[in-house]
Amino acid sequence: MAREENEKDRDKPLYMISVVSELLGVHPQTLRLYEREGFINPRRTRGNTRLYSERDVEDVQRVLHLTRDLGVNLAGVEVILEMRRKMEKMRAETDEKIEFLRQEMRREFERQQARKALVRVGRVGTVRKAD
Repeated sequence: MAREENEKDRDKPLYMISVVSELLGVHPQTLRLYEREGFINPRRTRGNTRLYSERDVEDVQRVLHLTRDLGVNLAGVEVILEMRRKMEKMRAETDEKIEFLRQEMRREFERQQARKALVRVGRVGTVRKAD
C-alpha cells in the first residue's frame, strides 16, 4: 500500500519545463524533443503548460546518461528503453506468480497440518489427536 502511494507521488506533475531544464542542465528544446520521441510524457495544464513529475525527471536523467555518458544515439535510447519496459513488465509478472505460489504453498501446508491433527478411530468418527 505504501509502495503504491509512493509510486503515485512520483507521478504527480510538479515542475515546469524551465525548472527541469535548469535542474538537469539541458535546453528546454531538448526536453520537447524527448517528449516528441516518446521518452517522457509530461502532463499538461488547462493552459497547455507542461508539468513534469519526479518520474519524468528520472526518465530524462536516464536518457541523458545514455546519450552523454555512454554515447548512445536516440534510436539506441529508444531500443534500450523499450527493452527496459519489457523487463520491468516481466519482473512484475514474475513477482505476481511467485506471490501466487507462496499463497498456494501456505494453503497446502495448512491443509496438511489440519490432516495431521485429526486421527480416525474405527467407525465411531474422527477425534483430535492428543499432543
